[in-house]
Amino acid sequence: MQEVARRAGVSNKTVSNVVNDHPHVRPETRARVQQAIAELGYRPNLSARGLRSGRTGVIGLAVPQLRQPYFAELADAVIAAAERRGLGVIIGQAGADRDHETAVLANGLRQTDGMLFSPEHLGTEDRHLLDDVTYPLVLLGERIFGGPDDHVTMHNVEGARAAVEHLVGLGRQRIAVLGAHPDRRSGQMRPSDLRVRGYREALAVAGLPEDPRLERAVAPWLPQDGVDATRELLASGVEFDAIFALNDSLAIGALRALAQAGRRVPDDVAVIGFDNIGDGRFSTPSLSSVDPGREEIAETAVAMLVERIEAGTRDVRPPRLHKAAFHIVARESTGGHDDEA
Repeated sequence: MQEVARRAGVSNKTVSNVVNDHPHVRPETRARVQQAIAELGYRPNLSARGLRSGRTGVIGLAVPQLRQPYFAELADAVIAAAERRGLGVIIGQAGADRDHETAVLANGLRQTDGMLFSPEHLGTEDRHLLDDVTYPLVLLGERIFGGPDDHVTMHNVEGARAAVEHLVGLGRQRIAVLGAHPDRRSGQMRPSDLRVRGYREALAVAGLPEDPRLERAVAPWLPQDGVDATRELLASGVEFDAIFALNDSLAIGALRALAQAGRRVPDDVAVIGFDNIGDGRFSTPSLSSVDPGREEIAETAVAMLVERIEAGTRDVRPPRLHKAAFHIVARESTGGHDDEA
């Protein structure tokens, strides 16, 4: 750190502030320190830092399951955001069942200073569980609102509505949706319910009638489930000229089933997914999708968590809610251009 400070012409404290991403550093000073860090290959000594501060220099990320590409890519983005701050990341899978998620929430992840938590089975009705949490926490996703902790999420309803509007703009009028929750309960704060809501809102605005036969319940959201749901849709005989899949894994499965059935994409059926995972660029045809702002989610969540850690355990400042910006990525499956792969 002293070598970095000498090369950048600043104090050790300023180097520490840049490494820990403190906001009150002038842009030109931050740039000079970052250049010195890059030239010298400086990496903070997490063990020494921990001994001085009583912290580990490690944060936790608990997600439902890493076999879902979205969560694997989110983990990658969180690791990158943490490394920019000189922090390590421990990743845990919390989505096995409700009891497992409750245990992870109660205990955090071992040897971490705070945790990013994306629950699948807990909901807003469980927000009282947050009152007993004793470590810095930032929530991800759509499951627990109204609690005492910061929350970073995406525009599920708006993103889904934009996806269907994209299809309507192509002249599609019989749009199927894959991924509705099997229990069909209304008013739930689940990604599936919120995205179906956006789908229905877009149909209403376009003056297109809802057809329950076009709403296909699918769980889990894996490629084989997309294959199976699309085959069932084809076998039902219901007419459709587009598919909105509630995640890209389902959409990739749908592309496979449509190809096997001799349906041309996008000529006969246009297909769009949600999440903009990397594999979508390499499907045939390449997959259009809603990019929900994964990088922004990771960067914002890590920054919020670091602020809470620096301020002290269970900081009493009011909780913040941040929704990342989204956009439509139009590739070949809806008549757009292929990304350069």
